[in-house]
Amino acid sequence: MHASRLLTTVTVATLAAATLTACGSGPKSEATCPSGSPGTPTAPDWRYQGAKGSLEVTGPTDANAPRITVTTPFEVAQTHVQTFAPRGDGAEVSEKSTVSVCYMGVNGRDGKVFDSSYDRGTPAEFSLDGVIPGFKKALEGQKVGSTVGVAVAPADGYPEGQPAAGIQAGDTLVFVLKILSAK
Repeated sequence: MHASRLLTTVTVATLAAATLTACGSGPKSEATCPSGSPGTPTAPDWRYQGAKGSLEVTGPTDANAPRITVTTPFEVAQTHVQTFAPRGDGAEVSEKSTVSVCYMGVNGRDGKVFDSSYDRGTPAEFSLDGVIPGFKKALEGQKVGSTVGVAVAPADGYPEGQPAAGIQAGDTLVFVLKILSAK
């Protein structure tokens, strides 16, 4: 799906139903997201067993996008956040922050990437007061420079689904986010 169309869809869904992420509008960042394919698998930075299925995540590097491997269907009842080492040491992300992040989103139902700023090579910028609750839980209180993984329970994502992004009602979503800036 084209990024601007997903952004519009997400913005409307967020305002109407207090839902998901994706890119908001704002000034363009000079930073880029590495678009290289994940290299040879190394030990995952995060392993998580869901109520059904499991996931393994290797965070991004300076040259490569993250690797998210899901044993499907992957489902969680509660949102779970994991901060990868090393943690960032920049400014703290507050509930009112506007952040710039590189991110990848995978649907736990089928293990497919449904959105990725890594694929576009460009960070997304958005306000935390305009994203789904699971995205906000992942970012609020984190430090700039951190990489965060989040398994988003359906109640904190799109409980009714988001067909334009291929998200069905009840889908668990998995994101990896690299926090580039917060203001």
